[in-house]
Amino acid sequence: MKQVLVLGAGLVARPLVRYLLDSGDIHVKIATRTVSKAERLIAGHANGSSEQLNVENEDALQKVIGQADLVISLLPWIHHMKVARLCLQLNKHMVTTSYVKPEMKALHEEAQKKGLLFLNEIGVDPGIDHMAAMRVIDGVKDNGGKITRFRSYCGGLPALQNNNNPLGYKFSWSPVGVMLAANNDGRYQEDNRVIEVSGEHLFEHYWLVDVPGAGTFEAYVNRDALIYKDLYSLQDAQTIYRGTLRNISHCESWNYFKTIGLLNQEMQFDFDQQTPAQVMAALVKGQPQTVMEDTARFLQIPVYAIAIKKLQWLGLFSDEKLPLGKASVFDMFAHILENKLVYHPGEIDLLVQHHEFEAEYDGGKREHITSTMVDTGIPHGESSMSRTVSLPAAIATRLILEGKIDLTGVWIPVHPAIYKPVLDELETMDIKLTEQAKPL
Repeated sequence: MKQVLVLGAGLVARPLVRYLLDSGDIHVKIATRTVSKAERLIAGHANGSSEQLNVENEDALQKVIGQADLVISLLPWIHHMKVARLCLQLNKHMVTTSYVKPEMKALHEEAQKKGLLFLNEIGVDPGIDHMAAMRVIDGVKDNGGKITRFRSYCGGLPALQNNNNPLGYKFSWSPVGVMLAANNDGRYQEDNRVIEVSGEHLFEHYWLVDVPGAGTFEAYVNRDALIYKDLYSLQDAQTIYRGTLRNISHCESWNYFKTIGLLNQEMQFDFDQQTPAQVMAALVKGQPQTVMEDTARFLQIPVYAIAIKKLQWLGLFSDEKLPLGKASVFDMFAHILENKLVYHPGEIDLLVQHHEFEAEYDGGKREHITSTMVDTGIPHGESSMSRTVSLPAAIATRLILEGKIDLTGVWIPVHPAIYKPVLDELETMDIKLTEQAKPL
């Protein structure tokens, strides 16, 4: 029986664990700080076991990795390199859903020499986006064409029927990652011109995108799109763009949140003594009694503006104290978001992924091609985010263990040996992309 070690038991782990447990000849051990979470995921399955593990204890981590054939790291990305180095030392394959950092990429040759596969970015974004794009790109090239324009969009949002808060967004995990990403720089190429977007102006640089079967969304740039020129072999492309999808008014509101200073990690307050209204008054140089009007004046918008209504709904003008003790403004905002923007029992999320291509062929023929996935969670069951992040990793893990993916080194799922079988199996689970081509 093959031995798989899953490090971490977070909110996206369940579909992956259940898939592997039900795959037959695979034993799954979940090692995590809170073993009760692991036990809930295993739910008494004969092929599952759990172990308490502090990933900072390198001896314990080495021991548990040594017992596995393949390690899946669902830990925060800062721990992946520690796991990867131990996998190299102990000759174990490794799978993650996280972006490949330069340090991970640097292990490519050593992993190749040892016949190991370190497969990263095998989730949804990154993951399904890579696989869906490469299926179209390779298909165009196989037909003698080339891609001249490529735009990719992805967003995880509340499903329409549960989009019931003024921010149009909900968290199924800690909001800290989303808050930190609000300061990311972005870069893309438009008609052969490179556009740089600073994190300071990230939410000022957006436009509206219509996604068939899903609706109209705001799109803002997602990190550096130019790296995909080489990753996807898009040397002929004049336009390369990757964007994040959010509901209408998201970008304007988050730009105001940043302007106010709600992402400030340096400014500290004693929340045993001070209320959100007092903190806001300090940020906008106003008074707690008139903080709503003072915030509108600070932002130079009307007091009836939607951004003010959102701040009011979140409770940022409230006189109720928060159980934070001494903490930063950033910590206060994260606490409020985590407690207000939540999925309630039975509510479902929406995962939208949309690629747009322009292709040219010999003889002057041109096509506009789209590849679109609109997926929703299961009421009282698994979220779309958890399924689309973890099932690609689970399927790839099984294929690696069965010897059906024979690549070695550090990879992301841009090779047909990976993306073809994974996408095919996802379709049997009703996670699928609809491709359409129209002449230009």
